[in-house]
Amino acid sequence: MAYSWFVLLLAAAGTVFLLLLLQGTSFGTLIHEGIPDRPRRRLFVASVSFFLTFAGVRAVVFAVLHHIPPFHFIQSGGRHIHHLVFGILILLLVGYGWLAEIGTGADDSSILLSRLMSILYGVGAALTLDEFALWLNLKDVYWSPQGRSSIDAIILFGALLAATAWGAPLLQSRQKRKSG
Repeated sequence: MAYSWFVLLLAAAGTVFLLLLLQGTSFGTLIHEGIPDRPRRRLFVASVSFFLTFAGVRAVVFAVLHHIPPFHFIQSGGRHIHHLVFGILILLLVGYGWLAEIGTGADDSSILLSRLMSILYGVGAALTLDEFALWLNLKDVYWSPQGRSSIDAIILFGALLAATAWGAPLLQSRQKRKSG
């Protein structure tokens, strides 16, 4: 059970750290001023949390497989619970929140809620896509050659998040220079 608590603790600590970084420092102000479009800011925050979660979870799973204490797989009734389960639950929570327009900017939602939902979306997507090969093969192929499809899914979705968050502002500034 130590693995499950550590993964949850890692996700929670990362979320709190990113929120504090974005809310309480000049970095948050820089992001807010540098990316004035609220949806694009959410994409940026989601992409950062996505890549950080992916790296953290891979490190934890490596530690579990190499018997580095205190890490162990999650077991419930003799059944291994994969971290994609937590990812799916987080994505369901964020999806419901966005359906209820929490943190979308459509109402008086705070920037804090917007950032929290974005961070959680990145965390949930990373936890889920990190085990994409499990969806595909219906068996645990995490470190095997078939597990490469999880890395491909991470790269493709991460590139989509990053391109929509970072690429559009760069293209817009280039278009302004051409027209000016």
